Amino acid sequence: MGNWRKKHGPSLGVAVAVAGEDPPGPGDLADLLSACELLRAQAAEADVRLDESAASLEALDQMLPGWRDDAEKVSDLGNDAGLYLGTVVVRTVPGAVWELWPNGHPVVRLASGREFDVVAAGLAWADTGVPELSQLYAEVAES
Repeated sequence: MGNWRKKHGPSLGVAVAVAGEDPPGPGDLADLLSACELLRAQAAEADVRLDESAASLEALDQMLPGWRDDAEKVSDLGNDAGLYLGTVVVRTVPGAVWELWPNGHPVVRLASGREFDVVAAGLAWADTGVPELSQLYAEVAES
């Protein structure tokens, strides 16, 4: 992701576009989307452990938002936050899976069939802190 961002600039809300003759399988896609390198680095600086649990989302919500003065960092960190939120949902909510829209935009499809645009949620969180990632997780886990 880091090299892709350097070549293409900030993603402006589209975290990952996956294209090609052989799109990745569900496991490969989950591994690709769970990388979240910028968010993991930011969390490590704040001594926040990202273990793909709901508790780690609460810890992210408590981080001081020093990135909000840098629009590019907000966009990149927001993408990562959304992908991390999606990773937690997919790994902990029964029936939740990653799905790609035709344009390659990743979303989480819940067992109910509802699609959850985690990237948009992550961007809002990085920009304003609202809604909190833990709150979004709780709402998704209940549905």
